[in-house]
Amino acid sequence: MRGALMVCGTASDAGKSHVVSGLCRLLARRGISVAPFKAQNMALNSFVTAGGHEIGRAQAAQALAAGVEPDVAMNPILLKPTGERTSQVVVMGRPIDHMEAAVYHDHKPRLLGVVLDALAQLRDRHEVVICEGAGNPAEINLLDRDIVNLRVAAEGRMRAIVVGDIDRGGVFAALYGTVALLPPEYRDLVAGFVINKLRGDPALLGDGPADLERRCGVPVIGVLPYVHDIGLDAEDSLALTGPRPAARGPAVADGLDVAAIRLPRLANFTDLDALAIEPGVGVRLVDSPAALGQPDLLVLPGSKATVADLEWLRGRGLDRAMAVAVAGGATLLGVCGGYQMLGREIVDHVESGRGTVEGLGWLDTSTTYGVEKVTRQRRGRARGHRVSGYEIHHGRTLVDERHRPWIELDDVYGSEPEGAANGGGTVLGTNLHGLMEEDGFRAALLTEVASRRGRRFVAAGVSFAGARETQQDRLADLVEAHLDMAAVEKLIMDGSP
Repeated sequence: MRGALMVCGTASDAGKSHVVSGLCRLLARRGISVAPFKAQNMALNSFVTAGGHEIGRAQAAQALAAGVEPDVAMNPILLKPTGERTSQVVVMGRPIDHMEAAVYHDHKPRLLGVVLDALAQLRDRHEVVICEGAGNPAEINLLDRDIVNLRVAAEGRMRAIVVGDIDRGGVFAALYGTVALLPPEYRDLVAGFVINKLRGDPALLGDGPADLERRCGVPVIGVLPYVHDIGLDAEDSLALTGPRPAARGPAVADGLDVAAIRLPRLANFTDLDALAIEPGVGVRLVDSPAALGQPDLLVLPGSKATVADLEWLRGRGLDRAMAVAVAGGATLLGVCGGYQMLGREIVDHVESGRGTVEGLGWLDTSTTYGVEKVTRQRRGRARGHRVSGYEIHHGRTLVDERHRPWIELDDVYGSEPEGAANGGGTVLGTNLHGLMEEDGFRAALLTEVASRRGRRFVAAGVSFAGARETQQDRLADLVEAHLDMAAVEKLIMDGSP
């Protein structure tokens, strides 16, 4: 089999990413060399490839589903929102500028060649490429400068399917309206509908699918059931309100409460997923002092607008509530932007332009922002266990001797200390995303957190990598059972008319 397919959706979070992941996994299980592709991704959840390039976290997860190494060509353009109208624009894994939405819209035609070159690279290296669109392909205010949806399908000579979310209601209108708004040259590319997130009996759809095909000429080629607990590696913050990973198996520990601050520009919240799969560990997101309470582990996560989110945190009184929690025995972990907030000061003439800003002062560190972004995978040891992760930051953090690093890195970039901890080890900071995915380290840290509270934590031996594999196989099983795969395979091989 050789070819490609575009998977579009009626809206963000309709299920495009899950369908792409499921198809990648299913085709890989059948021995086909397959790769994911998303021309332009807007997300604050990102990943660093082995080559040091930043791409969307969802595309990295899809690559793992396909059994291939994540590559920058899989997501040539990444938009990381920094405000209501601005984003950092990352092209082929490197930031090129911060742009307002209108400026970027004018700039997009210059990026079409980058997109098509990246797609061509993947098609040269793989038998099949499964492409993911963004938003809705029929957004008429953006259609003339589309570089992610059906313009890419047309240029790449591929057919498209459209995924609709029935759980939100109005799925037939959304599917029909999408096709009706498209110009004829793009309308002809849409060759199938997928109804996603159906709760209950598919028979309740009645004659709806057949009537929809009669009205617009596009058949429904699958109805996927609602799945409650597939949520690893979500693409963006819309998924925070949907299914998240949950612990499986018997609880073998005293219950541990993990609270993470839900910053307005929360980045890489997927760092929490590895904690959520542990039996006996509950993970919750909080945005007010009243909701914080007295957690066992308090996480201050990454942010794409660190100074602005620090001001928000203070304005809400969360800094005082966090201090009370730590004084009461909670362990505080700051990751990336959260780590920077914990220090004495942040000197930022790059992201916010605010200059020197006072930090929370819980770690004796100082962070200075540089123009060049650090993006690299790292390896080392902490708490007697192997650790791995990746850095994505403009800030360079200096640690005073009083607060020593607690991670020792040893990899191709050299041997060096990383992170900072206070004298009692109750406040920790690190630049590394993905740290909790190492099972031995996660168990050691949670054991320490529990001990500080006078509780007992016994690791259940849960494997995060194994949990991800299971999720990907479940998606593949869903796709295989509920999509007309013969029709899908024909669309992949036929190409556009």
